[in-house]
Amino acid sequence: MIKKAFGTLAATALLATTATFAQAADLVVGGKGYTEQLLMASMTEQLLAAKGYDVDKRDGMGSSVLRKAQLNGQIDLYWEYTGTSLRSFNKIKDRMSAEEAYNTVKKLDGEQGLVWLNPSKANNTYALAVRKDDTRTTNVSTLSELADLINSGTRMSFATSIEFPVRPDGLKPFQKEYGVKFKRREIRKMDPGLVYNALKENEVDIALVFATDGRIGAFNFKVLDDNKGFFPDYSIVPVVRQATLEKNPELADILNDLSGRIDNEVMTRLNGQVDVDKKSIESVAEGFLKEQGLL
Repeated sequence: MIKKAFGTLAATALLATTATFAQAADLVVGGKGYTEQLLMASMTEQLLAAKGYDVDKRDGMGSSVLRKAQLNGQIDLYWEYTGTSLRSFNKIKDRMSAEEAYNTVKKLDGEQGLVWLNPSKANNTYALAVRKDDTRTTNVSTLSELADLINSGTRMSFATSIEFPVRPDGLKPFQKEYGVKFKRREIRKMDPGLVYNALKENEVDIALVFATDGRIGAFNFKVLDDNKGFFPDYSIVPVVRQATLEKNPELADILNDLSGRIDNEVMTRLNGQVDVDKKSIESVAEGFLKEQGLL
């Protein structure tokens, strides 16, 4: 309860601060609080600053706080995921292709004054991973095969983010879809960034990971195929307030150009430079922009 209250106060303070800076800067760029989002926020800030904009970066936010800030005009733009808008913001549970999901959120969010620009080719969807050296899962390559293994009596512990068990595309519907049931004591809820080390250090047997995380390859994990297509597409896309775009129409070309340079291979490499090689967010973002001739 104390943690929840503290989080609420922090979010309120952050929004208040954002509102103040929104009046001082040409553009306020938002971002969530994990590596990929921090990278995209920094990349966008540096790129726009190089184009002559006065930019204020407000990252480290939670999804719902960031969304609310953008709807309220306190954030001009940030990079959002199609699956997050589809499931969490618009409460749509229908199975869709990547193109269908993008077109759906573009339409629905457009009605709220938010413009989804061109999608990148990076799909940071959820995935389940195991250690490659775990002999129990040597012959397991799909989530259905994992379910069969567990249902046959092999009990396995599962590291997950705190929010996954309560998401509409989270633990309960996942278990229903694949016909598997984890016991309560087998589920270890933790910060998303900690699940990777937990799996690496044999503290758990399965981990909920993000598909573009650089630690998957570095830590010798095996990602299991979502053979039933349970997890939605999570293409990362620049989303800009309509009012902001009307004042700055050139933003569309700038951000669409950057979006077209981002794919799974790029994001995995950049995320790995931060999480594995321990380089700073700012230096990795700057390095990519220079590599692409954008700075």
